[in-house]
Amino acid sequence: MVLRLLVAIILGANFGALSALWFGGMISGGPKLGKSIEIAGWHGDWSIGSESANPYVRARVARNGLLALRREEAVYFIKNEDSDGDRLRETCTYQVSGGTYPALWWSITLYDGANRLPMNEDERLSFDQTMAETLSGADARSWAFQVSPTPPSDPNTAWVSSKSSQTFDLMLRLYKPAADLLQDPESVLTPPTIERIHCAEGGS
Repeated sequence: MVLRLLVAIILGANFGALSALWFGGMISGGPKLGKSIEIAGWHGDWSIGSESANPYVRARVARNGLLALRREEAVYFIKNEDSDGDRLRETCTYQVSGGTYPALWWSITLYDGANRLPMNEDERLSFDQTMAETLSGADARSWAFQVSPTPPSDPNTAWVSSKSSQTFDLMLRLYKPAADLLQDPESVLTPPTIERIHCAEGGS
């Protein structure tokens, strides 16, 4: 009887620890939590920053290092695959393109596979609305930038560095989103496209 009790306690403790790690995102393949949204491969979660977020959502936010503002202040979308469904990786060059978004301001930032900014000294880890307006005019209706481990051959091409990232994600942040985006994001948002241009030898 005592042995059975000890076995049950050990199994229960192990299961609890593993489930917490899985839900918290410290074991790959964790579930999508809260009100998950998927638009053209970009994934968002409307529960991030919510006062009603459960402990698992809070653990995921803490693990991923998000600035967990209320959704009325900012919403987040993440993508880790190109337009062909292949994992984003340092050995390839990509073109990211888009237009205007229903928010006061937006940015796109690159994070490595460990959800951190890559450890490089390029100081080119994000692209934002201000840069888009510089490239294409005040309305920024059409813009593009390159993601690659080395600078583009054309110095006029906007660039985000993937050096030292191995695999990476792109995070789209929309600050002060419009009310209709919060109500019906699938109909309102047209997220950026990520097109693979080429890969280094052995990186395809």
